[in-house]
Amino acid sequence: MDLFATPSTLAERRADGSIVLESALPLGPYAASMAELFRSAADAHPGRLLVADRDGDDWRRVTYGQARRMADGLAQALLDRGASGRPVMILSGNSVEHLLLTLACYTIGSPAVPVSTAYSLLDAGHGRLRAMAALTRPAVVFADDADGYAPALEAAGGTALAGRDAFREWAAAEPTRRVEEHAGRVGPDTIAKILFTSGSTGRPKGVINTHRMLCANQRMLRRIWPFLAGEPPVLLDWLPWSHTFGGNHNMGLALANGGTFYVDDGRPGPDLVRRTVRNLADVRPTVYFNVPAGYASLLPHLESDPEFAAAFFSRMRYVFYAGAALPQQVWDGIAKVAASAGSSAPMTTSWGATETAPGATSAYFASGRSDCIGVPLPGVSIKLAPVGPKLEIRVKGPSVTPGYLDDPERTREAFDEDGYYRTGDAVRMVDGADPGRGLVFDGRISEDFKLSSGTWVSAGTLKSALLSACGGLVSDAVLTGHDTGSVGALVWLNPARAAACPDVRAALGEALHRLNDGEAGASRRIARLLVLDDAASLADGEITDKGYVNQRAVRDRRAHLVELLHTDPAPAEVVLPYPPG
Repeated sequence: MDLFATPSTLAERRADGSIVLESALPLGPYAASMAELFRSAADAHPGRLLVADRDGDDWRRVTYGQARRMADGLAQALLDRGASGRPVMILSGNSVEHLLLTLACYTIGSPAVPVSTAYSLLDAGHGRLRAMAALTRPAVVFADDADGYAPALEAAGGTALAGRDAFREWAAAEPTRRVEEHAGRVGPDTIAKILFTSGSTGRPKGVINTHRMLCANQRMLRRIWPFLAGEPPVLLDWLPWSHTFGGNHNMGLALANGGTFYVDDGRPGPDLVRRTVRNLADVRPTVYFNVPAGYASLLPHLESDPEFAAAFFSRMRYVFYAGAALPQQVWDGIAKVAASAGSSAPMTTSWGATETAPGATSAYFASGRSDCIGVPLPGVSIKLAPVGPKLEIRVKGPSVTPGYLDDPERTREAFDEDGYYRTGDAVRMVDGADPGRGLVFDGRISEDFKLSSGTWVSAGTLKSALLSACGGLVSDAVLTGHDTGSVGALVWLNPARAAACPDVRAALGEALHRLNDGEAGASRRIARLLVLDDAASLADGEITDKGYVNQRAVRDRRAHLVELLHTDPAPAEVVLPYPPG
């Protein structure tokens, strides 16, 4: 069966300057609930592996049939403790237990509330966790480590389900007919999850995720990736289930298509990425999802180890990234390794948000460029609305949230007069005359800033160009220069690339020269950069547990370095552009 469907995009240009894009592919019917999808899969293939996580050198494995029995037992235990229709908060990270408890919540219509582990383990005061618990009022709060999460469990309140021994006891409960009665009442408008945004553009909000949103979004993915109907996917993934990419898009893909999900105990970074390499060689997934920081960490291993590269691509259908702009250099590097390994697996991407469950666009065609986020998914209507000098991408459809939990004011502000969700992201068309060629991500509107000349800096676009110019030497960057005469950058080095580089400072100066060569305007040039010695702080909000850098938080926390970067004459630590040789 074909890997991708054939896209067809319709465009309507309106008098107010906005453009509405929709897919000509019909969405078709979708399941009423995630519980229905899971239970149908368990009935159809009870012996198939659903989920596995690491237990030392081995994997703990749970089949669909085993998961159904334990999820029903947990559902009964939740009902016995008054959790019918009430939120269940999950504090610990991805695991077999995390998934089983989520499935139990789906079964009885209790919203699952997965919370980033950072709020439990890195915030001693648990301020954000307390605020989340006050908003959701969970009936039950789970953590797989009773001792490690003890202060967080106390802060969250509710009935504690702490530790794996207690979890096994709850899962062993004998289901009564009440479980089936509750399962029969779960429908499209039942709240499946409450997901909290990372706070990269403001204080976290409790985003309502209904079963309609999740099921419609998975139907959209099945429409554009038709091979899933006959090839249940095998995934290995580390992305946290407290976020929509890992928890809705990726885990949902496995559940909706009878697939298998291996929980990766690695993640981007010089140390933990080695666990990912080991796991990838072991599992050999058929589809792979990661964020740009993950691919930047993984690429040196793929390039230096042909045996690992062969294992990685041995069953691969496509390689997928999302969540941030991917430098073209990383895209090209992955493609080169794939070709060397004899693989035709393309690299692709999509775009979306927590409020869109998450997919809204997808590049289900060969674009050849890392910044193309594709075209609207079937069933989604995209509006490109003029906001200042840019076009904001807005979304309407069955996969869009009805709003924020107990926050009517911010819910009203989130939608425009036509009912489109305002994302705050900017895009532009690859070809204004041909909408079928897709959209290009053009940064977060809130991250753009003005120089003292009054010229706008497109921060997302310029940052991506910098990362590509640096050829993988820089893993991430934060742009500076608000109300000054030029743009600067605070950068983090890629440890693997830096270790192999004989003169890092010279390489950075040459990269700046390449980036700026031929660019006349100050808003399109980076005049100087400063290398950061310490990693972005998760505890201080500089980075999320998905690896996304919060530009504003970094600039605020490191204001003294921003000042140093823009001091004239430039201090010795600051790297300036200069030609090679």
